[in-house]
Amino acid sequence: MNAPFVEISRVFANRFAGKVLVVTGAAQGIGREVALRALHEGGSVLFVDRADFVAEVVAETGNPAARAFCADLETHEGAAAAMAFAAECFGGIDILINNVGGAIRMRPFAEFEPAQIEAEIRRSLMPTLHCCHAVLPHLFARGGGAIVNVSSNATRGIHRVPYSAAKGGVNAITMSLAMELAPHNIRVVATAPGGTSAPARRVPRNAAGDNAAEQGWMAEVVGQVTESSFMKRYGTLAEQVAPILFLASDEASYITGNVLPVAGGDLG
Repeated sequence: MNAPFVEISRVFANRFAGKVLVVTGAAQGIGREVALRALHEGGSVLFVDRADFVAEVVAETGNPAARAFCADLETHEGAAAAMAFAAECFGGIDILINNVGGAIRMRPFAEFEPAQIEAEIRRSLMPTLHCCHAVLPHLFARGGGAIVNVSSNATRGIHRVPYSAAKGGVNAITMSLAMELAPHNIRVVATAPGGTSAPARRVPRNAAGDNAAEQGWMAEVVGQVTESSFMKRYGTLAEQVAPILFLASDEASYITGNVLPVAGGDLG
């Protein structure tokens, strides 16, 4: 644990005390760090992922307020099962953080095959759509709550058009659902991360691996993302986690329907 993380966590030590959070995509990357910090700040947290090593992440915390659940959130059945498990374990749900998603391939749109387009939409749109729907009975029962969607500034960028479309859909869900749910005391917000430096993934984004052409297109994406940022660099995990948890917290009680770019000045 690095020093800045420790200092920030001291300031917000009890920010989520008494709150139950469901964090999806919590086995690695941004989702893992969000879930760990929310736990450290007093929340009861369900770490959800389809990778079975999510249980290892929870076991390493040694904290009884953390539980793990494996589910395929590309299906409504998986999303509903995760929400039901959280409610069973902790007595309800206050906050949902939808973090599942990520581009599978980087290639010019003309190079995508139809099945690849559909796979991008399933991965980066459907988990958020299904989880938002599945959590609603639990938030209604609680009398309110918050949903934080992790979108992307890649709604403007190269070689990821299907992924961009999916994240544009996440933005639309955020804005429309926020308007619909405000009378129920439920806030819906999102962050739109830019390029983010993170440890190597245990489960690669593209299980088939990138061919030589895709490696070249990926390098072009990295160049575009870096150049589009005013700061000319990728962000850190800590720089992505902080705004997500701010929006999830009661400190953001008058913020709903907004998509916050977290991309060094690139608005996407």
